[in-house]
Amino acid sequence: PQNRIRLVVVKVETSEPGLYGLGCATFNQRPLVVKTAVDEYLDPFCRGRDADNIEDLWQTAYTSSYWRNGPVLNNALSGLDQALWDIKGKRAGMPVYQLLGGKARFAVDTYTHASGTEIPQVVENVQRFIGEGYRHVRIQLGGYGSPQLSGPGDFAAASFGLAGDTRMDPGPYCRAIPRLFAAVREKCGEAVHLLHDIHERVPPMDAVRLCKDVEPYRPFFIEDPFSPEDIGWFRRLRPQTSVPLAMGELFNSPHEWTGLITERLIDFIRVHISQIGGLTPARKLAALAETFQVRSAWHGPGDVSPVGHAANAHLDLAIPNFGIQEAVRFTDATREVFPGAPTMRNGFMHINEAPGWGVDLNEEAAKKFPLPEHPGYWHPVRRNDGTNVKP
Repeated sequence: PQNRIRLVVVKVETSEPGLYGLGCATFNQRPLVVKTAVDEYLDPFCRGRDADNIEDLWQTAYTSSYWRNGPVLNNALSGLDQALWDIKGKRAGMPVYQLLGGKARFAVDTYTHASGTEIPQVVENVQRFIGEGYRHVRIQLGGYGSPQLSGPGDFAAASFGLAGDTRMDPGPYCRAIPRLFAAVREKCGEAVHLLHDIHERVPPMDAVRLCKDVEPYRPFFIEDPFSPEDIGWFRRLRPQTSVPLAMGELFNSPHEWTGLITERLIDFIRVHISQIGGLTPARKLAALAETFQVRSAWHGPGDVSPVGHAANAHLDLAIPNFGIQEAVRFTDATREVFPGAPTMRNGFMHINEAPGWGVDLNEEAAKKFPLPEHPGYWHPVRRNDGTNVKP
């Protein structure tokens, strides 16, 4: 229902009548393989085990596949893990954040996305969001950069790729973004915090140069300057700029984030909580990051279910090193399926204070929204010569 995104939510039932929990396992690009992992592997593994023992269930399910730290099994594991925390909160009669130590803030500060195909359009959207109470706004031109990023290609005419493949030229993009920052600062002033997502789509040295070019405009952070395969470049970037850096949206494993945090190479950890296995590993990640003054910025786009957004928010409320959270505005259809979903007011996200996550699932309403026919994969984006670009 949320813009026809393929949400995956796991329901864990217990032997206690009426007691169940919900967990987000959304892997929008591969939902059916997550469903298979849950139904065919985690379900039989968990039957008869004690739902109170969250840590033991996480550890044993994590190693039950022998090979691990992949997005499919991690999302399946997140569905189980978050559902167990939901059950724990319901048994205790408390919201989950209380089980994590209680609130460290009254609500969750968020940023929203201001996009446009031209700079004046982005400026207008930033001004509108400031009027709605947002203090942090991510600014983008085009899909994730500039009009060139999502521009049409002619690869089919060259008998290479398909007609729907798009083209990105990093040169125009890297020249446009500093102009975008300058225009927004001129029109909107210094009070608003500006963010930008490179989305790893330019060569690493171009990303280094771009971070340096936008430094005079004092970004709140620059997101994903490099792909996960290129994280060694942070050692080169960090000495060259004071721009705060956010990374981790595509991470699956502690092997990816531990060095970046302990070497103080990033300022915000940006993992997708279901992608790393749920609340259990995320709260440990938050504690590691706190030691090294790295703040949280959990991934919170439309392809996170309301259960997952609630999990983000509960962790945000409890940890001392909270940084920022993506805003989300649920459709009426989504709220019908997920009563109790978080709400937005004056730029802050507020949770339902009911026990557990505070979010329920209307299974009858959900039946009105079957999965879209398209399987969900990302369409190719290419350079001018047809070379594939990492998303």
